[in-house]
Amino acid sequence: MKSGFPLMVLGTLLTYSCTTVNSKLPEWLLGTWSTETNRGIIFESWSSINNELVGISYSLNNGDTTVYETIRIIKEGDVIFYIPRVKTQNNDQAVRFLAKRVSSEKLVFENPSHEFPQVITYKRISADSLVAEISGMINGQQRNQRFPMKRVEF
Repeated sequence: MKSGFPLMVLGTLLTYSCTTVNSKLPEWLLGTWSTETNRGIIFESWSSINNELVGISYSLNNGDTTVYETIRIIKEGDVIFYIPRVKTQNNDQAVRFLAKRVSSEKLVFENPSHEFPQVITYKRISADSLVAEISGMINGQQRNQRFPMKRVEF
């Protein structure tokens, strides 16, 4: 038992040192962001409602609006979750991603058991620019999609 205790303490310290979670919700994400793709313009719009961040991701293509997902970023105790719901995935159920890093510059959320993505990242470039990225394994191969986005004023 003596030899296992130091390893347990070391493992706990490594876990905490690799995880930086600010207890505040990332308000720098608030507003509407857009990026152009070959499928049209993708928008992601974030609001603060009832002590959580609520987002919607949608695209405009030839005047048609298509909603991809709704998203919530919530705080439960000292833990923050990113919870997307995509109608065509996961039997129309929301999926939880645990915050691994929440700062004024970067957000990292993980769910290793999710099919794809397993990691969702937002990196703040400036007050009006960010890069959203989804990544993980698909059929044994590492994949990622990057979405450089600019703030949109309506």
